[in-house]
Amino acid sequence: MSEEKRTREKQIKFRVTEHELDVIRQRKEMMNYKSMEQYLRRVALGSPLYKLDLTSVDQVTEDVAGISRNINQIAKRINSTDTAYAEDLRQIRAKQDELMELLKKAFGVLLKLKE
Repeated sequence: MSEEKRTREKQIKFRVTEHELDVIRQRKEMMNYKSMEQYLRRVALGSPLYKLDLTSVDQVTEDVAGISRNINQIAKRINSTDTAYAEDLRQIRAKQDELMELLKKAFGVLLKLKE
C-alpha cells in the first residue's frame, strides 16, 4: 500500500469529560458540521461560526419565481395583443419594485453576516 500524503501532518489529542464531549457534540450538530475535526479546527483557529437559517432564502426564491411568472404572463398578453396597456406596465413596474425589495432584504441579511 502506498502511503497517503496528508495536507495536515500534525495531530493534536486532548482529553475531555463526558459532559464536555456532549456539549462539543451538541454544538457541532447545532452548527451543522459533518465532522468533529472540521468543527474543532474552526473553533480552535478562532474562525467565526455562523449558523445560517436558509428558510428565508427559500421563501425569497419562491417569491421571485412567482413574480417572474406574473411578469411572463403580462408579457405574453402584450405579445398576443400587440398592445401594451398602462395597467400592464404598472403591474410590471410594481412587480419589479417587489423584486427589488425582496432582494434588498435578502442581501441585507447576508451583509450583516459579513460584519
